[in-house]
Amino acid sequence: MKIRFVTNNEHKLKEVQSLLTHAEVIAAKLKIEEIQTDDVKKLVGDKLLKAFKKVGRPVFVEHTGLYISSLNDFPGGLTQIFWDKLQADRFSELLGTYKDTRAIAKTTIGYCDGKKMFFFNGEVIGKIASEPKGNRDFQWDCVFIPDGEEKTFSELGEKKNDISMRKIAFDAFNKHLEEGN
Repeated sequence: MKIRFVTNNEHKLKEVQSLLTHAEVIAAKLKIEEIQTDDVKKLVGDKLLKAFKKVGRPVFVEHTGLYISSLNDFPGGLTQIFWDKLQADRFSELLGTYKDTRAIAKTTIGYCDGKKMFFFNGEVIGKIASEPKGNRDFQWDCVFIPDGEEKTFSELGEKKNDISMRKIAFDAFNKHLEEGN
């Protein structure tokens, strides 16, 4: 089975291709304008409908965000905008030095088979590093330290794919596809 994945991010595409084992992932390099909301299911659902209208075949979208405890779970669905403004150094300087550095990284996948929409979620609890560590190519991986680890996702390299929020969400998606739903 071939499923289109709407992304322009090569790092995300490579990671997703390694995680989705029950389908061949084909990049649909489209720009889909995301609605600005902290309601992630609404954001992903809207993006999924727009993607399906453009692709016309089974398609999925993915949205990952950080929910920072000291900011009442902000930025959540707005993480990309927040990250683009602050970048790694400023992000860590502001949020990795608070008394409370706890954060949850959450992934939501929306999949449309042409008849129905399905949603799959994954989350990892961790904290924001006081300074960026590791490769900075994949957004906030260099500032997020998952519980049970002493290194950022970026420093963990391939091990990240074994423990990430994306892995948890894609495990649920794989199970859905395996069961023939």
